[in-house]
Amino acid sequence: MTGNILFDPMVPLWLIAAGGAAVLVAVILAAWRGLSGWALRGLAGLVILAALAQPSWQQEDRAPLSDIVLLVEDRTASQRLAERAATTAEAAEALAQEIASRPGTEVRRVTVPDGEGDEGTLLMTAVSEALAREPRARVAGVILMSDGRLHDLERLPDLPAPMHLLLTGKETDWDRRLVVRNAPAFAILDEEIELTIRIEDEGAAPEGARTAPLDISVDGAEPERFEIDIGRDVRLPVTLPHAGRNVIRFSVPEAEGELTDRNNSALVQINGVRDRLRVLLVSGEPHAGTRTWRNLLKSDSSVDLVHFTILRPPDKQDGVPVSELSLIAFPTRELFLEKVDDFDLIIFDRYKRRGILPSIYLDNVAEYVRGGGAVLVAAGPDFASADSLYRSPLSTVIPAAPTARVVDAPYRPEVTELGQRHPVAADLPDAGDWGRWMRQIEVTPERGHVVMQGPDERPLLVLDRVEEGRIALLASDHAWLWNRGYEGGGPQLELLRRLAHWMMKEPELEEESLTAEATGQRMRILRRTLSEEVGAVTVTTPSGEEVTLPMQEIAPGRYEALYDGPEIGLYRLEQGEQEAVIGLGPAAPREFVQTIASGAALEPAIGAVRGGILRLEEGLPTVRNVREGRPAAGRGWIGITPREAYRTLSVRQAPLLPAWAVLLLASALILGAWLREGRR
Repeated sequence: MTGNILFDPMVPLWLIAAGGAAVLVAVILAAWRGLSGWALRGLAGLVILAALAQPSWQQEDRAPLSDIVLLVEDRTASQRLAERAATTAEAAEALAQEIASRPGTEVRRVTVPDGEGDEGTLLMTAVSEALAREPRARVAGVILMSDGRLHDLERLPDLPAPMHLLLTGKETDWDRRLVVRNAPAFAILDEEIELTIRIEDEGAAPEGARTAPLDISVDGAEPERFEIDIGRDVRLPVTLPHAGRNVIRFSVPEAEGELTDRNNSALVQINGVRDRLRVLLVSGEPHAGTRTWRNLLKSDSSVDLVHFTILRPPDKQDGVPVSELSLIAFPTRELFLEKVDDFDLIIFDRYKRRGILPSIYLDNVAEYVRGGGAVLVAAGPDFASADSLYRSPLSTVIPAAPTARVVDAPYRPEVTELGQRHPVAADLPDAGDWGRWMRQIEVTPERGHVVMQGPDERPLLVLDRVEEGRIALLASDHAWLWNRGYEGGGPQLELLRRLAHWMMKEPELEEESLTAEATGQRMRILRRTLSEEVGAVTVTTPSGEEVTLPMQEIAPGRYEALYDGPEIGLYRLEQGEQEAVIGLGPAAPREFVQTIASGAALEPAIGAVRGGILRLEEGLPTVRNVREGRPAAGRGWIGITPREAYRTLSVRQAPLLPAWAVLLLASALILGAWLREGRR
């Protein structure tokens, strides 16, 4: 029980002050005039002024409240290295018992798990949330049991009591980590990019080792080993081997005695893109579709186009001098013999043999296809004639033979059942509402895949792989009608784009492919195939465990499976003959970027509240009471500040003097002063 005096003035304070000044003047005047009762009159004035202030005596019944100590345990991934987890659990249990045994003290144990994704250690977030749940007036201290590697220092709360850090690591700990800097998300094929690699030793690293082996593998292939210096940036030139996603894995073998090998490897995923598409367009003769082909190719700024058009065949003799037909000779030899490999795509548009391109040139084009090149044949009536391009060395790579019949009748191009599964023809926009074409060259497929057809199911678009290269045959020269909007037109630009990308071996247009997309720790495995059924996919985790997942068909020729990866690292996927790799998580997880225990990051915040940083390997500190504002840590001990918080049970108030007593006392003093002065 406690008591104190309260004032509740009946009039404004300035009026009481004015009355006090008047009483003081009256007392001074009475004393100056020699009145013997001036002291009694002054006391009477004070009694009246005190009565106007209305003093009262307040008594409170209080119940003391216990102090609260927050014991925060870091249980993130870096705390599971070496013996840290066991040390933390044992020390936390002993410290909690010691604090709980102190009179009037409670312990609130808070655990800090791994953050979602790659957020790292959210230590200050946990402290802020714990403080928000407790009355700040009762918090006597905050004790952190961690390696000091946190990733949310900016969320440090306003601390009402001392905070201490008990480090779980050892001074003899050391670790080696691999750092990959400036890894781009995209890179141009056939152009060299430069990555910066660095191997760092942190902590009490052993002396003597100045170099370390570095293994580099692309898409899970056999790694190549290099020896690089430790502690120095090494610039590594890299050329991407293919378009699409390239997964590059850098790794350093685990060294004896280091804390962990989780930061000894890094995954870099770079998408390979083509700088420019180099296209050679060979037009056999001018026709309505020539300008359409040219405009389509020139509309894309990423296409370098060389257009070769035969305007005057050798058999045409009209007496015009050759010197007036052209300024320079067309470099056919350079294009078809010396520099044919420089082109990404060659298009023959209604071309037929007229003696301009010798057989050796066309034979070289066939070899170009076998070696990895791409050719598109847009056939017209010439393809069905005796001078057909098929009756040349290119017949060894063209997937369909002409029957010498030309069908001149309107028809609407259709996607075949197989084409609905092929990425070139599947899901073309506005299917079924396309405008009609007027001509088709009848061909007999010899190999490849027929993805589009004309009247009576005649093959219209045939695709084929020839050794390392690819070839496409479009058995009509009326595709330009779509571009002109005839009867509503059709997706000529989209079809050409897909054809070009398929022949350029772009991964998203592969008809047989196994890919995966990562979102956090979840991967979406996609299988594209021309088959009607696929088996299960086998996922090999970074630790070597194999998981078999069934695949569900989501569209014709497309299957998928979802998988939540249990750990960060490189996953291998296998389904039949298809293989793929994907990296889950960041190139370097934040929890393992720095693993050596250190209180450097928290030192300013702990110093501001007079706390301390101690190592658990030196022994469990004792807990003492310290006054607020005094140093709260020393050698072998940490302090908490008793808050002396309480809960008020009841409050009673009573006036110091009742009104009648005030009136009686004031009257007696005034009467006494009058009698004293009258007697004189």
